[in-house]
Amino acid sequence: MSVYDEYEMTIGIECHVQLATKTKLFSPADNDARNAEPNEKTHEIDFGLPGMLPVLNKHAVELAVRAGKALNAPIARVSRFDRKHYFYPDLPKGYQTSQMYQPIILAGYVDAPLEDGSLKRVRIHHAHMEEDAGKLTHHDGYSLVDLNRAGTPLIEIVSEPDIHSAEEAKAYASELHKLMVYAGVTHGDLYHGNMRFDVNISVAKKGATELGKRAEVKNLNSFRSVERAAEYEFKRQVDLLESGEQVVQETRGWSDDKQITTSQRSKEDAQDYRYMPDADIPPVVLSDEEITRIQAEVPMLPGEYREKWSGLGLDRSVVNSLLSNQNYARIMLEVQEKSGDAAAKRIAHWFASALTSNSGDSEHDSASVEANTSHVSVYDLVELAEMTEKAEISSTNAKELFNELLAGATDPRKLAEEKNLLQVSDESAIAAIVDEVLSDPASAASIADIRSGKDKAIGYLVGQVMKRSKGQANPSLAQKLIREKL
Repeated sequence: MSVYDEYEMTIGIECHVQLATKTKLFSPADNDARNAEPNEKTHEIDFGLPGMLPVLNKHAVELAVRAGKALNAPIARVSRFDRKHYFYPDLPKGYQTSQMYQPIILAGYVDAPLEDGSLKRVRIHHAHMEEDAGKLTHHDGYSLVDLNRAGTPLIEIVSEPDIHSAEEAKAYASELHKLMVYAGVTHGDLYHGNMRFDVNISVAKKGATELGKRAEVKNLNSFRSVERAAEYEFKRQVDLLESGEQVVQETRGWSDDKQITTSQRSKEDAQDYRYMPDADIPPVVLSDEEITRIQAEVPMLPGEYREKWSGLGLDRSVVNSLLSNQNYARIMLEVQEKSGDAAAKRIAHWFASALTSNSGDSEHDSASVEANTSHVSVYDLVELAEMTEKAEISSTNAKELFNELLAGATDPRKLAEEKNLLQVSDESAIAAIVDEVLSDPASAASIADIRSGKDKAIGYLVGQVMKRSKGQANPSLAQKLIREKL
């Protein structure tokens, strides 16, 4: 037994979710700063100039209410903003506007699917709205500030310390990402920082009544980084304790290149941020009717899709592939409703194959960069599945046609005719070709092998039939006729 088996890790995750609004939380500046020049997407309010008063973005509040539904959490009827005071060059006002005492989203939970098919329930302590700070770029001897991100609307989702393995941490981060994207809360582009994870991890001997000192690994922007940072920190902290040293409570950074965490600054148990109510922003008061109306607009969430597909007998990897693209998940559900489970299962595998082959290392932007699927006809997909079921086309050619439909083509039957992909299922026509193949001297060895019990040799004969028919013969029918004639 390894020394690591004697310890248990405990993880809580804080996730900053960038809300999908057009403008910032308190100013009319553009909220999309991708590819923008430094300080181009700013307003006087973002610079904290004297006399500038914030105006709360109503859409940001509505997106927070949507997030509450995805988190299985009630919404506070009254929530308030506070000023969190600390000095940093990328925070011109000298304070961050946040929600310390009365957050908008109360306690909830997320059920994260694990590899073994079980669910890990992670409780949500709360989630609050706040504005993001700017960004510093450090150079040799000086630093530059970019305020494009200052004032970007966020919700910070704070979990309870319910996570006890790196796998659970990754699963929770992945499911939280899907929930926020499906609910329309965020664009979910991890590469551009739409969601960032702060992983708080501590270790203690199994059975201990107190948690160990925790380290906070900041600003992780991929599920793999969450998993690997947790794995590294667990071993680092255990090694420290086993060598007689103490774990220091601190903030650490993660290096993707080196796959290690490094110390950034020490952190005390209680930070004195001198919170005080923000007198410039009135309380957010929501009625039951408003909350119900906003949450009624939330589309189907990942767990509901899994429930709908539970009877299809799909492998977990196929379900994950489908859920990685919300548009494809919607289409799949419509296919299932219109054509039944058999066609839906076939089409689900086609989608999974197409997504897997085109994804590469896509966890940075999984579920965020949605393909344009407005042209994809559910009826075309169902017809293609029926053509395959009737053996009018081969499974290989069906995949080719499916990819054509995704790329914008229509009418799979016409497409199959144009590409000469329709299979010949005329028994007499195929029987004539089979006779030609069996009478060919080159087939003699394979025929002898089959008759001596080497059944795999039939593959050569079927291949010859397919070759002579220019790929149009139904291979199942060809094999059936060969067996009958032998």
